[in-house]
Amino acid sequence: MKLAMAAGAVGATINIDIDFIRHAEDLGYDSVWTAEAWGADAITPLAWIAAQTSKIKLGTGIMQMPARTPAMCAMQAMTVDQLSGGRMIVGLGPSGPQVVEGWHGVPYGKPLTRTREYIQIMRMIFAREEKVSFEGKEYQMPYNGPGASGLGKPLRSMLHGRADIPIITATISPKGVQTAAEVADGFMPIWTSPEGLSTFNDSIAAGFEKAQGAKSYDDFAIYPMVNVAVNDDIAVCRDLFRPAIALYVGGMGAREKNFYNDLIGRLGWESAAKEIQDLYLDGKRKEAIAAVPDDLVDALTLIGPKERIADRVAAWKQSKATCLLLTGANKEALEFMAELCL
Repeated sequence: MKLAMAAGAVGATINIDIDFIRHAEDLGYDSVWTAEAWGADAITPLAWIAAQTSKIKLGTGIMQMPARTPAMCAMQAMTVDQLSGGRMIVGLGPSGPQVVEGWHGVPYGKPLTRTREYIQIMRMIFAREEKVSFEGKEYQMPYNGPGASGLGKPLRSMLHGRADIPIITATISPKGVQTAAEVADGFMPIWTSPEGLSTFNDSIAAGFEKAQGAKSYDDFAIYPMVNVAVNDDIAVCRDLFRPAIALYVGGMGAREKNFYNDLIGRLGWESAAKEIQDLYLDGKRKEAIAAVPDDLVDALTLIGPKERIADRVAAWKQSKATCLLLTGANKEALEFMAELCL
């Protein structure tokens, strides 16, 4: 079982502990991942980390596709990959309509179509086999829609990038996972469990089938995002992660469109998911946090005494997960997980 780590929180200030990341690198962690929402971007901190590390792979978890064109994303990925000696992993996601339209000011459109076209264009750019010409529903290269000058022409990247830079998508919806299995090199689910990972099996199989034999689990990576905390007092651990679960299940999306709420329902907590969302959207955030069941927190995290965490890690090792992407880990947790997995 490989291990990865989140680079650190990005909020009002950028807080990335490079010594902590170097320690993970020395322990044998596979990769470190940066994020973006509506503040700091994902690629700039990743370049900063690249300059101060030597072995650990560098992932974006995730770059929001509507925030940049496929060509811009490919340019950024090839640049970091070349500067780092071939360590880049592209993590992509569609984000949600509230962020896409509210922050980036562009139409949410069709996220699955965008994902498929985005990855296809990026792979063409990486390969440099020909000048890029693409006619899709979301993207045209050269652009020929309203306001076009008519002067655009197909181009080939001046930078000779690595053709096989991995592309991972962050998705949890059935159709999103199917699309990832069809066109991407893996996917990154959030808020799942070793047992819950099996709920994606049918979607993955359908994606492999659409790829017409070109894909299998041998070349499809799964990076579950898992919170971890070592503490003999499991109640303290639960309270540490309950607010984040409430935020995603209750507030990360509109009442009628919240992918995380849908996921928790599919995992077996449909009633709890509805209650958390109702409370959160009614402005009762403390009550929403309190409504997150203990067994839900336990299923989605690696928390508590070391013996308990070891049992849950054993379950993860029996799953189809390729690499656990740890969030919230301190030095003790980082080292203990390395003992268990590396």
